[in-house]
Amino acid sequence: MSVTVSARGLSHSYGSLDVLSGIELEIEAGEILALVGASGCGKSTLLELLGGLREPDSGVVEVAGRSDGPGRLANCAWMPQRDCLLPWYSALDNAALALLNQGQSKSEARRAAERKFEHFGLAGFEDARPGELSGGMRQRVAFIRTLISGKPVLLLDEPLAALDAITRAELQEWLAPTLSEAGATVLMVTHDVEEAIYLADRVAVLSPRPGHIVTTIEGARHAPGTRAEVVSSPDFNRSREELLGLLRSGGGSR
Repeated sequence: MSVTVSARGLSHSYGSLDVLSGIELEIEAGEILALVGASGCGKSTLLELLGGLREPDSGVVEVAGRSDGPGRLANCAWMPQRDCLLPWYSALDNAALALLNQGQSKSEARRAAERKFEHFGLAGFEDARPGELSGGMRQRVAFIRTLISGKPVLLLDEPLAALDAITRAELQEWLAPTLSEAGATVLMVTHDVEEAIYLADRVAVLSPRPGHIVTTIEGARHAPGTRAEVVSSPDFNRSREELLGLLRSGGGSR
């Protein structure tokens, strides 16, 4: 498979604060990579660099063959931790925003978004305002907005962090086939070890600041069974303990 996202010798700092150092990263087309690490180790900064929102101090970043900032940005759809739905817009109009921003007419954008509502379990809530939706429903609207952008790379920054544990587990099980159907290349930042292993092909561990990738482990994205069956399997438990051990030890060493 071809590489869609790559970083070579990537370093970045904020003034005298070194945040990332010597990042080496490759993500193949259609692959889901989860990124875990301690708070403040540069996970969100790495997403911003890949997505063209910042330029690195040194190193090379490429997304879909583009290394310039506008080119990287044009090939990425970003989903932040908060759903960022506009409270005065309906659920349907919020979902259609990505296409409106690309220049589609309001009617075209609404039709494209509406086709996703039944599949995403939101049929009948098209006209609801965000304040009338549950947390899980709001996140589904935000996912529609992200996915219908048609970008080849999805950057997900703690997309389920604001949800309670039960809703988060339900959304993880829903999200797994949804991302596979989308076919996009995904880099997902999360603090949830189970979420990382369950949803990803690989999990990359970022060291404490200045962050560098110290190792990757195999994820359980293609493991058969329900989420409950997968996360209770011996293989999953071994991966979880390995990943927790790495995080407790500060990510390991170079």
